[in-house]
Amino acid sequence: MGKTSKSPKAVLLTAHQIGLQCLRRYSHLLSPKKFTQPQLFACLVLKEFLRLDYRKLSALLQDAPSLAAAIDLTKIPHFTTFQKAHDRLLGSKRAKRLLDETVEEAIRHRLMKRRVKLAAIDGTGFESRHVSVYYAKRQQKTLILKRRWRRRHPKVGIVCDCCSHFILSVVPGRGPIADDKHFRPALKQAADRLKIDTLLADAGYDSESSHELARDVHGMRTVIPPSRGRPTNKLPRTKWRKRMATHFSKEKYGQRWQVETVYSMVKRMLGSALRSRRTRTQNQELKLRAITHNVMILWQGFSTEQ
Repeated sequence: MGKTSKSPKAVLLTAHQIGLQCLRRYSHLLSPKKFTQPQLFACLVLKEFLRLDYRKLSALLQDAPSLAAAIDLTKIPHFTTFQKAHDRLLGSKRAKRLLDETVEEAIRHRLMKRRVKLAAIDGTGFESRHVSVYYAKRQQKTLILKRRWRRRHPKVGIVCDCCSHFILSVVPGRGPIADDKHFRPALKQAADRLKIDTLLADAGYDSESSHELARDVHGMRTVIPPSRGRPTNKLPRTKWRKRMATHFSKEKYGQRWQVETVYSMVKRMLGSALRSRRTRTQNQELKLRAITHNVMILWQGFSTEQ
């Protein structure tokens, strides 16, 4: 998924098309009507794709009129316009609709099916700012700084399709915290978007309640190693954890690493450090990063079709 010279324009057009499908043209009846919401959303995706800040995004559109012309942007927005659009468009409801539309678009173009055979869930941390290797090494030598850095950092949990690497749900938060804290909302988001046959998860999600939620509420089979807690040779007492100990599918569980591949794709292509500073805006940026990841896969799928 290399960033060729044509890819910024292609990603911009793909994001704009998604915005047209699920966003109103203007946010308010009495808005100035200088820029549409789909145009601003497409520019925000371009910002994430090229790892820019708001000022550099505005400067890029000034220097590359072909990008602005691709989405019929006749006037270049001020960088504060992008900042306000980020806050407005990536609230919980609009971000949900945008992620919904990327999934629907993938289904329409046969990049994935409405019934997912294997999905995986996992969580990972992001850096709250870029840290040089030299600073990180020096930091490790100072116990106080090390504890301060580890106390709070952005964290996100996702459910992804193991076949297409599409992100089906995203739950941002703060870490360090146990992975199973985002299990319930992430599972509900994914189940609302499509049908999942089997859910794969590591031992961090191992609990009887996790199995019952996935199986009884959402109708998914689960493959979770029953290895949480103290090591023992005794079988677990509860129904589903005991079944995992006696009928564990190593072949299916081997595909759980696909969610690690998704995190690797996101961090390699879009970066592991966030540009936002506040918790609320960091959560919004994590949602935008997940949407941008899906847009990039959509663009690759469209180019393959052509």
